[in-house]
Amino acid sequence: MVDDDYKFLQIRDAITSINQKVNLIGVIFEIGFPKQTKGTDCFCTLKIIDESRSKPGISVNFFAESMEMLPHVASAGDIIQLSHVVMKTHCGEVNAVFNKRFSSFALYEGNGGEDCLPYQVSSKFRPRDLDKTFIKGLRKWLVDFQLDEGLTKFLFLREIKQEERVNLICKIVHICEVAKDEWMAFLWDGTDAPPISLPTKLDDEMNNPAPLQLEPVPLPGDVLCTFPTIGTILRVIFDQGMQKHLLRFLHTGKWVKFVNILCEVHSGLWRGVFTPFTKLQYTPNEDHLVSAWQRLYNERLSLKWGRIPYSSFPWPSNITVVDYDNVPFVTLRDVLSYSKVTAKFKCVARVVAAFPWQAEDFLSPLGTYRIRLTLEDPTARIHAFLYGEDGEKFFGGYPSVDALTQKLNKLLGLTVSDNGKQMNNSPRNPPWVQFCLKSYYLSKTEVWGSRHYRIFDTKVVE
Repeated sequence: MVDDDYKFLQIRDAITSINQKVNLIGVIFEIGFPKQTKGTDCFCTLKIIDESRSKPGISVNFFAESMEMLPHVASAGDIIQLSHVVMKTHCGEVNAVFNKRFSSFALYEGNGGEDCLPYQVSSKFRPRDLDKTFIKGLRKWLVDFQLDEGLTKFLFLREIKQEERVNLICKIVHICEVAKDEWMAFLWDGTDAPPISLPTKLDDEMNNPAPLQLEPVPLPGDVLCTFPTIGTILRVIFDQGMQKHLLRFLHTGKWVKFVNILCEVHSGLWRGVFTPFTKLQYTPNEDHLVSAWQRLYNERLSLKWGRIPYSSFPWPSNITVVDYDNVPFVTLRDVLSYSKVTAKFKCVARVVAAFPWQAEDFLSPLGTYRIRLTLEDPTARIHAFLYGEDGEKFFGGYPSVDALTQKLNKLLGLTVSDNGKQMNNSPRNPPWVQFCLKSYYLSKTEVWGSRHYRIFDTKVVE
């Protein structure tokens, strides 16, 4: 047992002091979020590191009578001072346990902090003159510290899979309340999430059209224009009870390491979920993995074809041809955020829905093409219209209904049997194809969100 309250053990020494009370001071490397135990207590876990054990550090388990009495860490990378915590083993791992009856803690700002005053203390904490020396020493160590990630594997968004929990390094590009007391975070790492297999059923597009985004109302134009135009932005929602604990850590423009984000598909779109198992890790401004992610993004920007979807490399399919070979490709988010009202673009996208969905309904009673296609790339979804002579060029005139159906099936990625009938149990994987798009307003009143898009100078080839 530690009798001298001025004696702090380094982590490498504390892990040998099983069942003893020790004093520790370390940098908070990983933040777990508060939970209610099966009893009456509240519980959370922090992982701390110091110069003696920067990998993997040690977990500290806190128990308290209420959420308010647990540590309210302002940021991963802050410093925590612990007195009279008990060293225990669980499932072969050594951890420290904060006992609400006799342990105490104090929280300090980490690297960049200007004073040595704690911003939160527990009821039993007693400050000491030597505390400042330890705080300053840890801050000095943090200046040049680079974490060895060890066994923690961080994935790109292009590597995520459905219903898997993953570790991500992402930049927070936006946070907003999408409904009353429901918040959403928008995360980006410069890569393209993989295309999702879509259901075969197409006949409900009138009553339940494929959504263009997960949030109930499209984001305002002044927000959309701040987003990077290359790379998927992952919408992430909060599991029940999580958002009040997580929101204070999420700041627009910051890179964050997330551990255990659940990735799922909702309405044919990627969605992440912050769950009670999600944790945040210390991410310094000059983190070497963040630098690597940014370097890879800059390399992509330098590529001649860097704005076409990652999964369409080395080139999209030849199902369509366009008239503008020398015009550079842009993404659908480029199209959505373009500053001018009327403009022309060339994109690589896939067709996720069509309305009407049956070829015999493509023409109006006057014999004019009138079709709405839902286009998707890794950055966005839009509705694009085929009308009149643009539809005539797209389909090569006025072919038979069977010929039109075959062209549409190719675009939608529909699997058909030998007799030409749709195979309803097979998921769709629409091909990446080229489109020329033009943007316009239906009225002279320029209101963001009323912009429309038409397909032109594009043809489906046999």
